[in-house]
Amino acid sequence: MPLPKGNNNCITDVQGVQVGHVTLYEKVDEENTVCTGVTAILPHDGNLFREKTTAGSAVINGFGKTTGLVQLEELGLLESPIMLTNTFSVGAIADGTLAYMLDQTPEIGDTTGTINIVVGECNDGYLNSIRRQTIEPRHAIQAIENAKAAPVEEGAVGAGKGMVCFGHKGGIGTSSRTVTEAGRAFTLGCLVLSNFGSPEEALFADLASTNTDTPDGSIMIILATDAPLSDRQLRRLARRSSAGLGRTGSHIAHGSGDIAIAFTTAHSYPHQSNNLTEFREYVRDDHPIMNRLFQAVVETTEEAVIRSLQQAETTEGRKGRIVKKAPI
Repeated sequence: MPLPKGNNNCITDVQGVQVGHVTLYEKVDEENTVCTGVTAILPHDGNLFREKTTAGSAVINGFGKTTGLVQLEELGLLESPIMLTNTFSVGAIADGTLAYMLDQTPEIGDTTGTINIVVGECNDGYLNSIRRQTIEPRHAIQAIENAKAAPVEEGAVGAGKGMVCFGHKGGIGTSSRTVTEAGRAFTLGCLVLSNFGSPEEALFADLASTNTDTPDGSIMIILATDAPLSDRQLRRLARRSSAGLGRTGSHIAHGSGDIAIAFTTAHSYPHQSNNLTEFREYVRDDHPIMNRLFQAVVETTEEAVIRSLQQAETTEGRKGRIVKKAPI
């Protein structure tokens, strides 16, 4: 039986989570169009470096150019916003996010250590003149400052502006589910940046064939929950997103960068503490609620991909290319 949806069916149904977009669109000339953007996901509204969140990730297929996953996997902690953009703008977004965090946190790199910035990407070069590298560090700062806990704008916005999914206009999609056990309710939300698949692969709709000739594509999957989970358990959740991806029809192609990042807001990890030990509450692995959380991941991943198509609009990009709204 499907799980109940969150209040807004959105990743921001997880209390504290905020999402912000910056969208760039400009027809430069007959050949070139700026059709790209940035999306920021903030686990909470405090200082993310001083109050870190527990996190884990899963590289479903590693044809991607993310930053920050090595340290995230080693320590199980997230200490920056999760930033999404196009492939050639990872460096600029990392620079801008770093500048924002340095401004917010004077002790970074001075009286304490450095910071691990997490940036994910997909290739929007079919519609966007990606070689022009129009994304600047300031756009990262703007996306972070635009972040709010309200329902997320979906479709061809932010990092999703130039993305193509199943041969139709893709981009940002989100969904959420709730699970209840022993009088306690938890929420799990998913946000995707969809940029993969051909029309004939789709299992959720009969999509008309198109003349788009795109590479294998990619997807970034961001999972947020308020369930008290360890970084190891969050990695288990992240891996389950591949089942939701498979439900849509993806076969996780050779050239597709399919990467999931999961975090919990249930507890924070202070950057500075003199305590010898730390105490955390975690869900038992063998408790039935873990299976429902896995189910929530699968359902929200599948629906977030579909919503990224439902909410997107027909978009014209470089070289006069037009990617149509999916007929769903």
